[in-house]
Amino acid sequence: MPGHSPLPPPAPPLIEALALAHLLLAEAALLLAVLFLISGSDDLAIDLIWLGRSFWRRLTIYRRHPRADAQSVRLAQSGQIAILVPAWDEAAVIGAMLRHLTATLDYPDYRVFVGLYPNDPEGQAAVAACADPRLQAVRCPRPGPTSKADCLNQLWAALARHEARSGRAFKAVVLHDAEDVVHAQELHVMNALIPRLALVQLPVRPLADPASPWVSGHYLDEFAESHAKDMVVREALGAAVPSAGVATGLCRKMLGRIADARAGQPFDAVSLTEDYELGHRVHALGGRGALVRLKSRGERLAVATAEHFPADFDAAVRQKSRWLAGIALAGWDRIGWPHGLANRWMLVRDRKAILTAMLGLASYALLLLIGLEGVVRALVPAAARLPELAPPGSALAALLWLNLALLGWRLLMRCGFTYAAHGAREAAMALPRALVANFINAAAAVAAIGRYRAMRASSAAPAWGKTSHRFPGQPA
Repeated sequence: MPGHSPLPPPAPPLIEALALAHLLLAEAALLLAVLFLISGSDDLAIDLIWLGRSFWRRLTIYRRHPRADAQSVRLAQSGQIAILVPAWDEAAVIGAMLRHLTATLDYPDYRVFVGLYPNDPEGQAAVAACADPRLQAVRCPRPGPTSKADCLNQLWAALARHEARSGRAFKAVVLHDAEDVVHAQELHVMNALIPRLALVQLPVRPLADPASPWVSGHYLDEFAESHAKDMVVREALGAAVPSAGVATGLCRKMLGRIADARAGQPFDAVSLTEDYELGHRVHALGGRGALVRLKSRGERLAVATAEHFPADFDAAVRQKSRWLAGIALAGWDRIGWPHGLANRWMLVRDRKAILTAMLGLASYALLLLIGLEGVVRALVPAAARLPELAPPGSALAALLWLNLALLGWRLLMRCGFTYAAHGAREAAMALPRALVANFINAAAAVAAIGRYRAMRASSAAPAWGKTSHRFPGQPA
């Protein structure tokens, strides 16, 4: 019409599609940035509590009292301690583990109960070859594999029979696996702190594997941080301290209370992560748990249990998917949300592991798409006129800078804990290993969801989801 400017020509379909894709990328980036900020702030809060606690103890306790060690806490009287070692198809390691344990444990009064199966003659032979009066082989009534918790229940029953025959009760019960390298001073620490503590968790130290510096190596970083900071904060806040399943000492009377409430079976045979749930049961009954870090004189590191962890990607994913399915998914059903703000906060942290693993994978996919958009901008002149994804001063730009700072802090903390536990070389590798860990955890999260769905669809008890093990000095 006269006097009216002509309408602009419609945008080509390609530009419309690119504009829509750009908008979706911006919205996805904003959503991920918000979720990462929430998760990162949660992690930062744990860091700050740990730093504050450490600083306060340096200023107060350690100025007035010398640091305790494994020798200074020894008691004059040694209570009788039972060690439970469930073993299914562990002939390759169980003999070496038991010989090392009986040769090095610096404690006068203990008995080892080893759970074996009737269809595992090699395992029976390996234990029989050790020929130590402190070892007692316990044959499970059903062929293996049942579940680790079922095997532990058989060992508990054997422990009770031994007490009835001898007329003497055990003071503590310690859990170990067939591949563990047990520290010589471990039982002295347990004897000193139990029953004042109902659950004593010593650190678990993964062994470096030169043949698998990336997959096996990422366990070094995760356990160094978890067992020096996260578990310590749990105890400091008064939340439940979960058992790691190894290097866990339990008050015999507390374990008896749990058994009495469960028809004589303290370990839940239908649980994927009976050790994790055990810590919550102890807490629910009013027992206090703690991760205890005491050095032995002349040693740089705390008394801990060492072991090799999976060295290939598939084995690591299988192991971690079991942990995630049992803790983050089935744990929601089985434990719920017990009372106490600190306890619920720690449960949220446990259960967000699935989400954070998937967020990591989504962020890599988003980075790939942003890179593709950059290529399109370079090749299509009209696309270059699209607005920036995160222009300076925008909310998204501010979120990205915050998350970048949190990521840098997170990596610094991880490298610091790895350095403290394993030295400079492993600390330097912790940076690139964080990327490997993200992919392993994402794959494990996907597998855990499938495993959990299968569990919900089946009424059968889960079979023993074990991995292949090796003892130090054995070939990979």
